[in-house]
Amino acid sequence: MSVYRVLDKLEAYVHEGTWLPAGYRILSEERLVELVEKIRASLPTEVGRAKVIAKDHDRMLRAAQEKAQAIVDEASSKHDELVDQNEIVQRARATAESVLRDAEQEVQRIREGADRYAAQVLSEMETRLSGALGAVRKGRDLLSGARQAPEQPLAETAAKSKRAAFDLQSAATIAPEETATLESV
Repeated sequence: MSVYRVLDKLEAYVHEGTWLPAGYRILSEERLVELVEKIRASLPTEVGRAKVIAKDHDRMLRAAQEKAQAIVDEASSKHDELVDQNEIVQRARATAESVLRDAEQEVQRIREGADRYAAQVLSEMETRLSGALGAVRKGRDLLSGARQAPEQPLAETAAKSKRAAFDLQSAATIAPEETATLESV
């Protein structure tokens, strides 16, 4: 199950809680812990997606290197054919060097593009996962603090609960184009 789906369930569960005065809700600790456990279980899925991106990165690099090698081999073959003739030798060298330069530039361009793409996707995923995990921790800390300090003013605890719920909702939001990027991986 996706981390975001579990976070949606957690948010819905908080909204379903029985209301108390001053904006408090009664929630089952067992149910809340169960949802947090599901979030933890879903995190390896997100990590798996990151591994797929890394594999794609490696595959693209291998393909670029194979293409470059094929170009180099072709240039070398053409060069060998033209070596016998003195006038053509100079053109063959220039062509081979140009092809080699072009191939090296193409490999470098592909490598840099693949590195940038992988770094961007992994950074975005890290930001989302960190945000979601931070919101969950904040919610757990808030619940733990509310049980340990019952003398804390109700209004202050309610404000913290609302902030934690907002943080969870914010962390769980994914833009449609980001969802498409993740699903294509």
